[in-house]
Amino acid sequence: MEWTRRPLGGTGLSMTPLTVGGAPLGSMPRNFGYEVAAEDGIATAVAALSGPIRSIDTSCAYSDGESERRIGAAIERVGGLPEDYVLATKVTRDLATGDFSGAQLRRAIEGSLARLGVDRVPLLYLHDPENTTFAEATAPGGPVDVVRALKDEGIAGAIGVAGGDTAIISEYVATGHFDVLLTHNRWTLVNRTAGRMIDLAVERGMGVVNAAVLGGGILATGTGASTRYGYREAPEVLLGAIREIEALCAAADVPLAAAALQFSARDPRIATTIVGVSRPERIAESVAAVELDIPDGLFAEIDRVAATLPTDIGPR
Repeated sequence: MEWTRRPLGGTGLSMTPLTVGGAPLGSMPRNFGYEVAAEDGIATAVAALSGPIRSIDTSCAYSDGESERRIGAAIERVGGLPEDYVLATKVTRDLATGDFSGAQLRRAIEGSLARLGVDRVPLLYLHDPENTTFAEATAPGGPVDVVRALKDEGIAGAIGVAGGDTAIISEYVATGHFDVLLTHNRWTLVNRTAGRMIDLAVERGMGVVNAAVLGGGILATGTGASTRYGYREAPEVLLGAIREIEALCAAADVPLAAAALQFSARDPRIATTIVGVSRPERIAESVAAVELDIPDGLFAEIDRVAATLPTDIGPR
């Protein structure tokens, strides 16, 4: 696979095939099952800012802002955000009170900018609007209005919507208010529910970012090390499909994680694929996985396994 930049829809931003996911480096043991010390997280972010992957994604919600703090420390350590680098963060509800008002999003971006040590971000998402209603989110002065205003004010270069539930997020895509769609856990080796939503975004000229293609880890480690998909216990039928895919990859001498990453990275609709990292060496390993030569026939076999899964398996 060519390691060239891809346009992010009509934003004017160009993306490398991979983006570093900043959630693990902030330490989120509930989601990922392990702690990450502060210095390790900062070192990982420094490696991210200095390596061939030229974008990083985080959120004010990740580890109560700790991911942003560590990335901000790394930005300071390398002498500022590199000019060719795409820094993305997300604003969302107050996790303690559930407040998802426009005023809350103003407070959230102020906190994000302070933690990151920047006065603007190239890419800003409305994060997890599943936690409010569409009517409240799109009301005058509400979250959508605030995110659009942040773009008009130059605080955000481009704006996107980031979430899980495809039916809900598709409503936001259809508004035409956003430049970018970020979907997670719904376009992977074993979950294809975001396909129609991705098509809708592309038809509207939006850039598409795909995250959590490892399903929270199981599509990297395999079923021998994990039984969780999308941060929850996976049903046996889904685990069975993953075992089949593990066997196909083993027979082809292809690491499961490489197949999972390339499933997304080879999709022409997707500008960049987010892969979470918690150690500096994971960056080079992820690049190598995307550059690995994988025969098309393997993906055809994996597609056949995925097609046998019930449509209501896993997150929608």
